[in-house]
Amino acid sequence: MVLSGEEAPRIHIYNSMTRREEPFVPIRGNRVKMFVCGPTVYDDMHLGHARTYLAYDIIARFLRRAGYSLFYLMNITDVDDKIIQRASELRRDPLSVAREYERRFSEDLESLGITSVNLFARATEHVEEMIEQISVLIKKGFAYETETGVYYDVTKFPHYGELSHQDPSELIKHRVDPDPTKRHVHDFALWKKRPREEFGWNSPWGYGRPGWHIEDTAITVTYFGPTYDIHGGAIELIFPHHEAEIAQAEAFTGERPLVKYWTHTGLLTVDGEKMSKSLGNFITVREILSRYEPGVIRFYLASSHYRSPIDFKEENVAQAEQALESLRNAIDNLETIDVTESVEDSDLKFLEKARAHREEFMRSMCSDFNTPSAIAALFAFASEINRFLEREGRLNANVKNDALAILHEMTSILGIKKYRRVTELELTELYDLIRLLIDVRDALRRERKYELADEIRGRLEQMGIELEDTAGGTRWRIAGRPSSKDDDRNL
Repeated sequence: MVLSGEEAPRIHIYNSMTRREEPFVPIRGNRVKMFVCGPTVYDDMHLGHARTYLAYDIIARFLRRAGYSLFYLMNITDVDDKIIQRASELRRDPLSVAREYERRFSEDLESLGITSVNLFARATEHVEEMIEQISVLIKKGFAYETETGVYYDVTKFPHYGELSHQDPSELIKHRVDPDPTKRHVHDFALWKKRPREEFGWNSPWGYGRPGWHIEDTAITVTYFGPTYDIHGGAIELIFPHHEAEIAQAEAFTGERPLVKYWTHTGLLTVDGEKMSKSLGNFITVREILSRYEPGVIRFYLASSHYRSPIDFKEENVAQAEQALESLRNAIDNLETIDVTESVEDSDLKFLEKARAHREEFMRSMCSDFNTPSAIAALFAFASEINRFLEREGRLNANVKNDALAILHEMTSILGIKKYRRVTELELTELYDLIRLLIDVRDALRRERKYELADEIRGRLEQMGIELEDTAGGTRWRIAGRPSSKDDDRNL
């Protein structure tokens, strides 16, 4: 485990299956296979999705920093009734709609610095594997065909309800079922028979498309085999989705458990209510990033433990913004502190405290990825930096480099960037300001007030903005980037 020179504490993970924290011991040495339920690409990613994907990005970063060889797999549900409905509303091909929102999903992940996924696997590219699994489930007696589709018989799987800790016999008693062809109300669709004019595929049971649950099973068994280390997703997916995954995969492969550690993120609400378009509190990532830079949203979401619920409030984001700014100031203070060749006792004590804060950070992350506690350790280190700067004003060069390496290690696990990225609104205001200054300069030149015009040019150049006077007007660019004029926005 590459956490420190001495032996590091063992990682413990809360397992939703056993409902307790357990020592993390991968199935095969230091190789870890992790799967997280991905998006259904019919709309833009909202904050609830972002909360889950950010949590697992931090978990992935930490596992890799801890020395594990992690393969992180995420599915893309690009065939679903919601996608088909959206395509019908837009009068477009379902796959083109899915590809558009998949692209926007990728852009949103990149904006938030969520970069740790090794492979995104599309459901539509694994239909053959789904058909194979369904065929085997029918042969083994776990599934049956009706005039509407193929269904999994939950009474045939004795462990159904184990993850959600529900009694299967009680489950079957509840809920009015809209499909009378099914044997039991909680039997779930493996294949849906559909008319030819709809989007779908040929299968041994007729034309149609797969059920939602079988998509994930086909993907994980294909890439990970019958069992793997970590399965992640939002808490609302435990039942029926994750129960269905277990039932399908374990019946298909004959091996259990499908997953060694089940992990789930808490629900995100808005002012105490579940996010919903009908309630008008549906917040997309793109919308929130128009008001706050990505680092703020990332820091805000990471400030809560991944298993805890988050009640989103705008004032809490503003507080996170202020806290992140203070942290960045501390980083800047350490980077710019004056250095000396000599080593003072105060330098060594500072480094000793820095290492202690690092160890506390790592212990927090080892305890079920406790980011709030880890962030507290990071801020304790930031306070130590500021106190040292006020008291001493200088630091040995080697000690400074060691302290910066510790700081970088901690911030990189959380995905915190030193530099602030401006929002789209701030970019617009910046472009307008540059254009205004250029217009003022042009007016001064027309009035032959060249000294003032040159002063504006000089001040802009100090800011890294270069001007080029042409017959068609003044063009500008940020040093090292393409030229821009008027509404061209190449910042």
